[in-house]
Amino acid sequence: MRFMHAKRRVIGASKPCFGEQTETSDPLTGVANLFDVGLVFIVGLIFTLFSAYHLQDLFSKDSELTIMKKSKSGQMEIITKKGTKIDARKVTKKQAQGLGERLGTAYRLEDGSMVYVPDE
Repeated sequence: MRFMHAKRRVIGASKPCFGEQTETSDPLTGVANLFDVGLVFIVGLIFTLFSAYHLQDLFSKDSELTIMKKSKSGQMEIITKKGTKIDARKVTKKQAQGLGERLGTAYRLEDGSMVYVPDE
C-alpha cells in the first residue's frame, strides 16, 4: 500500500510531466477561478439588463420615472418616482365622481394601437 501513492519522476527533468501533480498543487484552485468567472458574468448580466431596459434613471436623483405594473391577479399599479420620492398607487375600477374638464379624445385603431387627440 505504501507504493500505491508513490509519484514517478523522470530522471533529469526539472518540471513534472503533463498530467503529473506536484506536492504543492491543489485541486480546488480551479474551483476558485470558476467562482471568479461566475462573479464577472453576473455583474456583466446585471449591467446588460439595466442598459437594455433603460433602468439607469432609477439611480439618478433628478429623474422622473413612471411604471405601470399588472400583477397575475389583474391588479394594476402605477409607480412614479420624482427625485428621491417614490409613490405607488393601485388602480381601481370605481367610477370617478366630481367636477372636471374634458382634455381630449382617445381612439383605438384597427391594429390595436391607441391615439390621443387633445382638445384645443
